[in-house]
Amino acid sequence: MTERYPEIEPYGSGMLAVGDGHEMYWETVGNPAGTPALWLHGGPGTGCTPGHRGNFDPAAYRAVLFDQRGCGRSRPLADSAAADLSANTTGHLLRDIELLREHLGIERWVVAGGSWGVTLALAYAQEHPDRVIALVLPAVTAGRRSETDWITRDMRRVFPREWDEFAAGVPAAERDGDLSAAYARLLASPDPAVTERAALDWCIWEDTHVSLAPGWEPTLRYADPAFRQVFARLVTHYWSNGCFLDDTPVLDRMDRIAAVPGVLIHGRYDVSGPLDTAWDLHRAWPASRLVVCERDGHGGSAMTSAVVEALDGFRAG
Repeated sequence: MTERYPEIEPYGSGMLAVGDGHEMYWETVGNPAGTPALWLHGGPGTGCTPGHRGNFDPAAYRAVLFDQRGCGRSRPLADSAAADLSANTTGHLLRDIELLREHLGIERWVVAGGSWGVTLALAYAQEHPDRVIALVLPAVTAGRRSETDWITRDMRRVFPREWDEFAAGVPAAERDGDLSAAYARLLASPDPAVTERAALDWCIWEDTHVSLAPGWEPTLRYADPAFRQVFARLVTHYWSNGCFLDDTPVLDRMDRIAAVPGVLIHGRYDVSGPLDTAWDLHRAWPASRLVVCERDGHGGSAMTSAVVEALDGFRAG
């Protein structure tokens, strides 16, 4: 099984002003003369980690990683009810990616990303197909409301006790509606006790709905109260707004990247994101290949291996 490359330190990093009062943290690792590549993290709101650097062969890739608006090392953080999220949408993130590409003097790059990063990568490629060499997409999502409805409501059929506890975190009058919107309203409360409880309840559910894979363990980052605030606030903001893709659904625009090569990688045990999304995208994308990791969920060792192998396949550009 192919493992990630050893973790390395960035050879370049900085803060890029992207407008609306936001500054975006970015870093580059690997070979400055290598094939350019971009990693898009999940969430929204998880930020990049040093482990993501290891997806790329450091001798072959000039890999770029960045923290999306409001999270990680980007500023300002969406860490309190006072955070203004009006300039934090998918459209803003797509423009940020282009600003970063231009800032770094990159013409075209291999684009990779996981979970929410898949949706963002596909939306970017559809807007700028001439800038994308290839796509590598593990833990496939497409930003559809049906996907977030599945996670926030329909998965009661899989985790009934845990879902009832999750739904009980919002006012009774809102439990039959959009739970991500209800939680977003709680996270906008001026009372820190309310936002802390809402962020914790949301993250407990996040740890639950990806837990069918054998050997699954809770995500330690959720133990950090500051991380919970950022993550829960950004996820609920995006999900309650249809990931800002209602007017430009990813699945309706696959013809724009019909000739762009790509690898979709998904875990059979990914109950939070059933395999049908990856299958539907694959069927609509002639240049794609679908890899199903039979023993993984929303991540896992086989998926990591498949990501590295897929990126290795595109490292010559």
